[in-house]
Amino acid sequence: MALVWRIMAVRDILRLGDPRLRRRSEPVPESELGGATLTELVNDLIETMRASNGAGIAAPQVGVLQQVCVIEVKKNERYPAFPEIPLCVLINPQLTPLTQSYDVLAPEDAISIYEGCLSVPGLRGRVSRPRRVRVQAWGLDGNRFDEVWEGAKAAVVQHEVDHLHGTLFVDRADTSTFCFLSEYEQFVPQSERVIDGVA
Repeated sequence: MALVWRIMAVRDILRLGDPRLRRRSEPVPESELGGATLTELVNDLIETMRASNGAGIAAPQVGVLQQVCVIEVKKNERYPAFPEIPLCVLINPQLTPLTQSYDVLAPEDAISIYEGCLSVPGLRGRVSRPRRVRVQAWGLDGNRFDEVWEGAKAAVVQHEVDHLHGTLFVDRADTSTFCFLSEYEQFVPQSERVIDGVA
């Protein structure tokens, strides 16, 4: 049997205004876990995220309406204040905020970040999210995991899972904080870019 090698591809990223970004994604059937099509999608997501210097990317951002996202932070120029986050593949993720209230977050329960998005290039805005979440998902290998993530890692996973539900960071941001990237670099102090409730 001949082996077929495929080079990972950098896919086009949909931008704000494309209606596919506003659609809810479908769960991946368990029978497809570890399959060639899903593996190809995950590999392309990783390659696209890395080529774009993203902290994560979700399948809807490349026009695939499936509940798949990947996260990784390694000396990211776009988010230099973030700790390193090892590569993580999440399939059919479910998040449970570990806070007293999701609607009104106490300062100690929140992480507030000037977020950006590969689908909204050049724009930043402050988003407050629960700083601790329970993450339940399948990995590409078909193994299910159940972990508690905190801080920047929790914020990133919430941002990516929002994409799976047709929500973008601009829907959650304080609109008075919107700024273009050059103005963000010029006018937003380092101390205000990431405010972690317990840091």
